[in-house]
Amino acid sequence: MKNVSLKNDAGLLALALRLVVGWTYFSAFWRRTILADKLDPELTGYIGEKFNAFLPNALGIKPIIQYLVENPDALWINMVIFTIVEGIVGLFIMFGLFTRIMSIGVFGLAMGILLGSGWIGTTCLDEWQIGILGIATGFVLFLTGSGKYSMDNYLMKNNFKITKKKWFAWLGSGNIPIREYIFPKVVLIGSLFILGITLLTNQVFHGGLWGTLHNKSIKPKLEITEGKIENSTLSFDIFRTEGVDVYGSWVIAIELIDKNNNTVVRYTQEDLAQLNKECINNYFVAKIKSGEHSLVVPLGAKAKINLNNESFLSINNGIYTLKITDISGAFWTHLIEK
Repeated sequence: MKNVSLKNDAGLLALALRLVVGWTYFSAFWRRTILADKLDPELTGYIGEKFNAFLPNALGIKPIIQYLVENPDALWINMVIFTIVEGIVGLFIMFGLFTRIMSIGVFGLAMGILLGSGWIGTTCLDEWQIGILGIATGFVLFLTGSGKYSMDNYLMKNNFKITKKKWFAWLGSGNIPIREYIFPKVVLIGSLFILGITLLTNQVFHGGLWGTLHNKSIKPKLEITEGKIENSTLSFDIFRTEGVDVYGSWVIAIELIDKNNNTVVRYTQEDLAQLNKECINNYFVAKIKSGEHSLVVPLGAKAKINLNNESFLSINNGIYTLKITDISGAFWTHLIEK
């Protein structure tokens, strides 16, 4: 009977899920605080810049992300809180302490990852898979709670007073207080809901159900807006919305071309590498800046570029084409009227 009981201990059977997903979240805390300092805005690898990369194609939570990356102090506070929450949720899940409330934490954290960065992933739809599997795991752990090898079980076995409270079964482990005839419906509805989220986000982010498959993490894409010429200054906004998140887009040429396809003004690779900082007004924490050989545009970065050149004073009124060229050969254009 004992063996049968253990075989039917759903919390015990979910042990591998608990340990793995727990470490997944706790390791984020461990990496950012112990192995390296990723919470310092002044250091390379600041987690806020990674968060900024989510902005261009986030689903549903884009306004929240934009507010935070526009307000560095609020962003830092939220990154610290987010990291602490990941550490607590991960550690408690591994130890099986207050498993059900922590499983809701897993579900919420995974949902945030999915909606914010589910579109990122150069090869295997990395962030989408992490997010959607985290959601499913959180739901399963809520249903099962923790079994034999858990702190919840230790507390219940030793009859701690807290385990006698009605709410403990909802927040910790043990028999979940859902009526027997309703329970299968809860499992079915929850599972179908998560499947729906899976299919919806797979289609929105990657075209995984019908139409043309797409991956916005492969090639860089720049959006150019607000272009104008005033006196001796050409100004425009540039926003990197696609491409690999760990690499910048390297801009090697900015040209202004007239209606006869003649280049009126050209900034070369060397010019852009030496561009004055005052020419770049960044909107977010991820910053466009001059690199050693080009103008570097990280994913999610947006800035107003102001190029001052006496040549702009002498050009005739008319329609001009602003052309920005990446080192890969890709280029983007924007019409400007003087």
